[in-house]
Amino acid sequence: MDSPASYSWIYPTVILCLFGFFSMMRPSEPFLIPYLSGPDKNLTNQEITNEILPVWTYSYLVLLLPVFVLTDFVRYKPVIILQGISYMVTWLLLLFGQGVMAMQAVEFFYGMVTATEVAYYAYIYSVVSPEHYQKVSSYCRSITLVAYTVGSVLAQLLVSLANVSYFYLNVISMVCVSMAFLFSLILPMPKKSMFFHAKASKDMQKSPRTNAELNELHKTEPSEMLTISRNLDVSQLSSSKLENVAVRVFVQWFRDLRECYSSKRLFYWSLWWALSTAGFNQVLNFVQLLWDYKAPSQNSSIFNGAVEAIATFKAALAAFAIGYVKVNWNLLGELALGVFSFANAGALFLMHYTSNIWVCYTGYLIFKSGYMLLITIAVFQIAVNLSVERYALVFGINTFVALVIQTIVTVVVVDPNGLNLPISIQFLVYGSYFAAIAGIFLIRSIYVIYSAKSRKPLQSSAPSQNPDVPHPEESSPETKVATF
Repeated sequence: MDSPASYSWIYPTVILCLFGFFSMMRPSEPFLIPYLSGPDKNLTNQEITNEILPVWTYSYLVLLLPVFVLTDFVRYKPVIILQGISYMVTWLLLLFGQGVMAMQAVEFFYGMVTATEVAYYAYIYSVVSPEHYQKVSSYCRSITLVAYTVGSVLAQLLVSLANVSYFYLNVISMVCVSMAFLFSLILPMPKKSMFFHAKASKDMQKSPRTNAELNELHKTEPSEMLTISRNLDVSQLSSSKLENVAVRVFVQWFRDLRECYSSKRLFYWSLWWALSTAGFNQVLNFVQLLWDYKAPSQNSSIFNGAVEAIATFKAALAAFAIGYVKVNWNLLGELALGVFSFANAGALFLMHYTSNIWVCYTGYLIFKSGYMLLITIAVFQIAVNLSVERYALVFGINTFVALVIQTIVTVVVVDPNGLNLPISIQFLVYGSYFAAIAGIFLIRSIYVIYSAKSRKPLQSSAPSQNPDVPHPEESSPETKVATF
């Protein structure tokens, strides 16, 4: 029989994984654009491109920061339930809504879904002890990749072999997200959170570290590791003091962020994260329109589900494999960011210039795998020297900056009040965007490597005091990926 401590770890993890599986088991998603442009909704590609899809970006941007604060304040579970409700509203509108305004509402509620994802990944840190963080984070992350892959494969089989209509794919998705909502209701309610309801105890929420990582952390981070928010339990305060507590938490957040981004290494990894995530989200939002442009779904067989399944599987393999690569990321990290960003740019240019849908699919596979590989490295490099609380803040700010950039790109490139570029030209812009990212980090890598080599003769007498340049013989941190 499991002990109470074991039960307290296993039960919420299993329920959260079930929620993650059913919420991502959405076979309709690879065929969203053919569904919207087909006889079920009868929308034009121009309406989808200019009036509907951008709403997701705008709503996600507006909702992210308020939801981030609300998530911690209400202790995660209510926001996970809200995510489940948003999923159901999204698919109800997809099934029965008609017209541009109804589909704009779909994108708004899907923006709510993505904004509330922070609760899914943060919930587990409030209900399990720190020694289980990496394990349960890996379970929660992996189950969503598995679910998306299974959903994509199922969709392709149903469309290609059983000739099932896109409408019934959305019915299956509706059933799955409804199951996810039911599982959200039986999640245990956390007694603490990372900020507003933190407990001052020996079990403070810290990211698990090896001894070597802790020694490095002691050297590189100031002694003020225990944030004031950890000692604040809002549930024990009167309403008259609640406002002061909130102010103190926000002030401490600002101080923590300023301290984190003062590290040039963390700053540049975060810069790549924000820039590339903005481009990645933009590509994912509009890639089905490009596929429909290259091979119209009404006139040919399409294999969006198979491509998404393969892309997700390759991305999972890439993310897993990087955990076993021994590289001095301090020295060669920016070079990797530059080289793979250049490959992503090449993949997007290939997608733009080719007229063959299979070549276009191949470019997408390269692009998604390359991004997932790099974001895994970036997550580890940022997380390895931060507490869970600080990582949550950096993650939130990086995501918000990415959304700001993505919104600017959407307004300039897609919006009717901007350039209003056709879908094929958009991918030329996105390729140029990633080429610019590659240029930034290739130049940065040349500086870092040259600076390290120029200091090599001085190693025997004194170590480098430049915090921006790694010691050439410094061993890289343990490269097992810390998934958060």
